[in-house]
Amino acid sequence: MKFGQQLRSSLIKDWYYYYISYDELKKSLRTDYEQTTATRNQKQRKPWSEEDEQQFVNRLEEELDKVFTFQKVKAQEIIRRIDASEKEVGDVIARAQAAEQDERAKDNEPSGDEFMLLEEDLSDIIADVHDLAKFTQLNYTGFQKILKKHDKITHWHLKPIFAARLNARPFFKADYDVTVINLSKLYDQVRTKGNPVKGDSSAGGKQQNFVRQTTKYWVHPDNITELKLIILKHLPVLVFNPDKDFERKDAAISSIYYDNCDTWELYEGRLKKTEGAEAIRLRWYGGMEVDTIFIERKTHREDWTGEQSVKARFSLKEKDINAFLRGDMTTEQAFAKMRAQGKKSEKEINELEQLAKEVQFRVIDRKLVPVARSFYNRTAFQLPGDARVRVSLDTELTMTREDNLDGKQRAGGNWRRTDIGVDWPFSQLPAEDVERFPYGVLEVKLQTAAGQEPPEWIRELTTSHLVEAVPKFSKFIHGTATLFPTRIHLLPYWFPQMDVDIRKPATHNFGLIRPGRSTDNSTSGAMDDEETEDESDGENGDRTLNDGNHNDDNIKRLRAARDAMEQHEEERRMEGANGDANGDANVLDEEERVAHEPMANPDDDYPLYDSDDEEEDLAAAKRAGGWMYGWKLVKSYTSLAGDKVLDMLKQATPVPRPTQIPVRESTMGVPAANMASEKRFKAPKGKKIHVPVRVEPKVSFAAERTFLSWLEFSIILGSIAATLLNFGDDISLASAWAFTIVALLSLFYSLGLYLWRVHNIKNRRAVNYHDKWGPSVLCLGLFIAVAISFVFRFAEGGLKGDMKG
Repeated sequence: MKFGQQLRSSLIKDWYYYYISYDELKKSLRTDYEQTTATRNQKQRKPWSEEDEQQFVNRLEEELDKVFTFQKVKAQEIIRRIDASEKEVGDVIARAQAAEQDERAKDNEPSGDEFMLLEEDLSDIIADVHDLAKFTQLNYTGFQKILKKHDKITHWHLKPIFAARLNARPFFKADYDVTVINLSKLYDQVRTKGNPVKGDSSAGGKQQNFVRQTTKYWVHPDNITELKLIILKHLPVLVFNPDKDFERKDAAISSIYYDNCDTWELYEGRLKKTEGAEAIRLRWYGGMEVDTIFIERKTHREDWTGEQSVKARFSLKEKDINAFLRGDMTTEQAFAKMRAQGKKSEKEINELEQLAKEVQFRVIDRKLVPVARSFYNRTAFQLPGDARVRVSLDTELTMTREDNLDGKQRAGGNWRRTDIGVDWPFSQLPAEDVERFPYGVLEVKLQTAAGQEPPEWIRELTTSHLVEAVPKFSKFIHGTATLFPTRIHLLPYWFPQMDVDIRKPATHNFGLIRPGRSTDNSTSGAMDDEETEDESDGENGDRTLNDGNHNDDNIKRLRAARDAMEQHEEERRMEGANGDANGDANVLDEEERVAHEPMANPDDDYPLYDSDDEEEDLAAAKRAGGWMYGWKLVKSYTSLAGDKVLDMLKQATPVPRPTQIPVRESTMGVPAANMASEKRFKAPKGKKIHVPVRVEPKVSFAAERTFLSWLEFSIILGSIAATLLNFGDDISLASAWAFTIVALLSLFYSLGLYLWRVHNIKNRRAVNYHDKWGPSVLCLGLFIAVAISFVFRFAEGGLKGDMKG
């Protein structure tokens, strides 16, 4: 879809006149026609002049000022609404808590309807935040598109110059993280009626060994804000320190990954998912001034072992990291202060010390050095103290080099480089030292009992258009493969798909719903602006309350505040635009709606139809009559009969047929086997793509049993040959040779096949292990050997009979 069509189908009707006038700007790039003496009958456009350029720049600046002003005013309005809602929520919760503590305050206790109205108001604010984020994204894309089109048509380079003016009106750099956190806190208080779940907000900070079932997804930047707003309606944003005002660096997480730059054993082990593969990283939360560093070791366990992959970690002070990794500091010295404080039991300290010894030995023995750093801002959603459902969204994901290869001292003798911190996007680094990941990474971590299904909203979210499932995605693997292209030759399976657009058509019946305005599932859909006070408070309305309710005054106050805000919004819209006169700018007609719906079957994108040319020729010959019609009719029936006979022969031919494997069910956004589409990607020159292959011990045992079966058969044939050789005549000698040849061929063939299978299983290669022709050829050889014996025996018997005659 062209951007102009996308803009017209995605814009919000009430904000129609505040969007970039993309079509008008595009028309202004066309100059008037002129006629030349050489081409009197042909029209040619005038060349782009300096005056045209100045007029276009002026119009572009007017559009930029319009978009920037509206975004700023709307953002301030949302902040004011959140502040007003915070006061209302605080008042209602205070009355609820007072009623719980004092019987005399029961008369002023808030009812469920008040909480319902507050929840609807917050949902309306959430929808406004979503709409403003979409508004920002569409307009920023519009400016980029029109600048690119200008440079292409006029050959005047305006895009790099106008970038400075865009930075001076940075409407596209609006940060909604603080808004999301504030809305999450208010929504959680209203949803729980002033009794939010209490617990440890560290989310694993005190857990040294924790196991989770994790599924990972990519999220396009256009969908990140919408995804956050959807999740906060089900899970609150996890805040580690509620008493501290949120700062941008509080969401930052940095990790330094270690490996051997000669063997890359940790990279290949994690990529191939070999049993016991480890990853060692040093992680800290926040800026570079943070003093507590967590040293973590992730160990992969195969399913057949009956164990789970485990992440274990311990903490050290930043000043002790270099000495610890060099071996200058012993583990006893590292944990001496912890023992003296007595905050942990001796058993816990011993476990941590054992882990530290293993990590220290591995770093020194395997000569592990820092190779890559991952940086991202994480928004975690989880009930405090309840790790059954945890959702985290990592944005601004960036990988940087930490090695000292290529003659550059990036980290030097330190355990990390110090020229970068949390100043994303790290513009001070050269291009070869940084990889900015284009998507956000969503991790859904579940701890459910055996056989228990995940929550319904999780299933809807992970199968929606907002996310793209990428099982086993690893920041360490992707960063290492990207930052070291000349040293890494084995790539992960998702690497060739980085240039594929992951955006999908919107999933119907899923998304943010603006309460009381529209039944459309998208907040960018048409909204009913004709609702009056009488209709909303009428006798048949959904919000009708009993006249005897003792909270009428409070409810009326909430309604009056909300109605006044809606009236103010209506007046502002009427001043800026007459929506009724211009129609519904964002309502899709039936044809467009059907075109935007996702297809039920991916294979139906390009339907194929049988050609009816032959039928038309036959009908024409029938009308003409004569011998030509008879010939065409015979030819048609002969072809049909031949096809039927060929199909029957194919069905009767005894060829090996594969065993039907039950179809894997779709789960957590990973499509079922019959739904997944297959596309082959070509690896870059000199590289190989690693295809994940699951290997269990029974696979090796099956290959061994198959070889032993072939060996047993070869021994039996060899014994038959030896018997015929020792106790037979000349005819038995020929039969013995035939059986011996079959036995030797079977023996060497099975040995070679077994060695080939073992080699590929060891290397986890995704090849076809099925032996299609071996058993058939063996049966044919055995048949020939037996036939030779019978032919010679009957030939000798027939010859003796003739001599007797």
